[in-house]
Amino acid sequence: MAPQWSDLRIKFKGLFAVVVLPLLGACTTNPATGQQQFTALMSPQQEINVGAQEHENVIKQFGLYNDPALSNYVSEVGRKVTQNTERPDVQYKFHVLDSPITNAFALPGGYIYVSRGLLSLANSESELAAVLGHEAGHITGRHSAERYSRSVVTSLGAAVLAAAIGNDTASQALGVGSDLLIKSYSREQENQADTLGIRYLSRSGYDTKAMTGFLNALQSDSALQSKMNGRSGPGASYFSTHPATSERIAKTVSQAHSFPGQGRVNRDGYLKMVNGLVYGDSAAQGFARGQNFYHTKMGFAFSVPDGFKLVNQPGAVVATDKSGAVVLFDMAGNKDGVDAATYLSQIWMKNDEAPVKVERVTVNGMKAATAGFPGKVNGKPMMIRLMAIEWRPNTFARFQIAIPGGAPSSLVEGLKTASYSFRNLSAKEKSSIRPYTLRVVTAKAGDSVSSLARRMPFKDFNEERFRVLNGLKPGQGLQAGAQYKVVRE
Repeated sequence: MAPQWSDLRIKFKGLFAVVVLPLLGACTTNPATGQQQFTALMSPQQEINVGAQEHENVIKQFGLYNDPALSNYVSEVGRKVTQNTERPDVQYKFHVLDSPITNAFALPGGYIYVSRGLLSLANSESELAAVLGHEAGHITGRHSAERYSRSVVTSLGAAVLAAAIGNDTASQALGVGSDLLIKSYSREQENQADTLGIRYLSRSGYDTKAMTGFLNALQSDSALQSKMNGRSGPGASYFSTHPATSERIAKTVSQAHSFPGQGRVNRDGYLKMVNGLVYGDSAAQGFARGQNFYHTKMGFAFSVPDGFKLVNQPGAVVATDKSGAVVLFDMAGNKDGVDAATYLSQIWMKNDEAPVKVERVTVNGMKAATAGFPGKVNGKPMMIRLMAIEWRPNTFARFQIAIPGGAPSSLVEGLKTASYSFRNLSAKEKSSIRPYTLRVVTAKAGDSVSSLARRMPFKDFNEERFRVLNGLKPGQGLQAGAQYKVVRE
């Protein structure tokens, strides 16, 4: 006979009181926020250990940007901002990540990261200091320790409930909440980090209004990205954990006014440091130029038909068009040392039950194999075409192409040409084809937003990109003699 819910509730309350409530009593007062905080399940030493371990994973995922002068500059600004925090036990360490995404985050133990994408958006040393101060606020606020400790209690409570009712349904349900606690900061934690960041700006002599300035830049960048991607409304920026909401911006305006005086801004000095910064994808990641994708570090290139948009993702390059056709390119290891036909039929498609005819072909002097068969993408019938190219003795270059039913012959032929366009770059091409870079120019009399924006190598949204890049409001003009950022080939 199944137990009654009222009995289970009484049993659960008793178990929860015995196991969980003593932990909830282990709260301390955070010296930075002045608030009671439950961080009992992650000590400061554990924060150091966790940060050091996760730091290695961050470096493997993103890589560090190779510019010692810029890295030293970011570290120096970071040291100024964090020299008077409420946690003198923390040894802060600052790193510039080789990522085009506008991003910054902190790990427990004092690890703070900013991407070169974020550095390209900031317009002064004080705005960089605001970002570093905000991330330092997450560390001094011990937000990671708080999230971790509460998530453990959530999981523990779920386990107690599961034991009480004899199944793991409750554990699975409550595990979702635990997962969310680990992945994102709460609104209160974001506001606390802003407040602490502004405090650290003031203590280090920087302009406290810089926090508001950078949040406005984030909001503008988010809106532009949404517009370019065909979405309405603001998109995600500054990682999904740092939404630049209007409410958050308004709070920073009010808080900045509580600190008297104008602090250090240093716009010109900052622009000098980011002049020459790689913009967008780097040589280490590969980059798109029109309908071509180049990877000058690895030494290959390929092309996609007109009308396809190339997107360089961490694990693959994806190209799509309005018809729904998809081209996915990636690399795969060949640890067994097999030829392309064997790899395609026996390894890549080993779980496919239907027999597939594999054709041996040659792609720009490299042995390859291809096969076509009907399939589905997002529930829609497609013709799938696979291509495996013996690029290196231990590596296959792979194309996966999905062609909608009834596609015109011109599209089919164009996609076939794409898979056969893969080639090795010459030494001259490797040295001459380069990523975009950020360049700082001085506006002359007669220059306008439109005239400077036309110098940038984009096909669309040039004026909008220029305004966001330089923190200019709609309708705001240039000042002769002032410096501005542009993107150059």
